[in-house]
Amino acid sequence: MRAPRPLAAQLLTFAVIGVINTATYYGLYLLLLAVVPYLAAHLVAFALSMTGSFFLNARFTYRTRPTLRKFLLFPLGNATNFLITTAGVYVVVDVLHQGHRLAPLLVSGVAVPVTFLVSRTIMSPGPR
Repeated sequence: MRAPRPLAAQLLTFAVIGVINTATYYGLYLLLLAVVPYLAAHLVAFALSMTGSFFLNARFTYRTRPTLRKFLLFPLGNATNFLITTAGVYVVVDVLHQGHRLAPLLVSGVAVPVTFLVSRTIMSPGPR
């Protein structure tokens, strides 16, 4: 792969891929709502979009080879995002009694900075 990119370029690329990932997640979430409850739709859409995010970030953000080890660690890096979005969707829908269609969008950005830092550590170990 090419040389590592400066932090600002990584952040920008990460953000663009995040938008793509969020759109993919939300589209899948809406499609799945037709056949499964909202939490199941969230879980499946999250897993599928996270897989795509791994490969896009490996290639474009961190310019690193997508190894099995990194692939297996990448979800751990998204654990904070997963917990915050899952809890957030639950709180918005079942506690605040707001719509389940917009709930993921309301909570999706909360964990992004932490997700970037953890995924950066996993994907491009070494000095920054």
